[in-house]
Amino acid sequence: MTVATVYTTMESPLGRLLLSGVPDGAGGVALRSVTAPGQKGAPEGPADGWVADDAAFGEVVVQLDAYFAGERTDFELALDPEGSDFRRAIWAALAEIPYGETVTYGELGAMAGQPPTAVRAVGGAVGANPLLVILPCHRVLGANGAMTGFAAGVERKRQLLALERGSLF
Repeated sequence: MTVATVYTTMESPLGRLLLSGVPDGAGGVALRSVTAPGQKGAPEGPADGWVADDAAFGEVVVQLDAYFAGERTDFELALDPEGSDFRRAIWAALAEIPYGETVTYGELGAMAGQPPTAVRAVGGAVGANPLLVILPCHRVLGANGAMTGFAAGVERKRQLLALERGSLF
């Protein structure tokens, strides 16, 4: 039996976020995606067959609201992103980047046990991160420290890094 994907939306300083996941069996959800309007490669709305379920995302919304208010520095949520083993390894490494700090794509690859030659593949995995904010891809910079690529837009990347450095939205 296939479990239906559930979704909700929430207002945020980044715009209306689309949250999706699968029920965790305890009244909550294991997150599959968090996306912002206009985000590269992200759906603009729920996919066919998704079921609206605001209640399942209660804790997710609480934690995201606290993050955007500058009151939370990490997330304690069940995650279930869909991706290859390589992408999942890179996404796991993203979760290890401390709040308010940044790393380069090469450093992130090393954190995930990848050789320097994998930096482009690392960048591809970061760009495909389905859990905006939750897995902090905004904390990854180019080798020269430049604000390179961010699926939700470089201005949003600047906003998130400013938030984490004490400048609230």
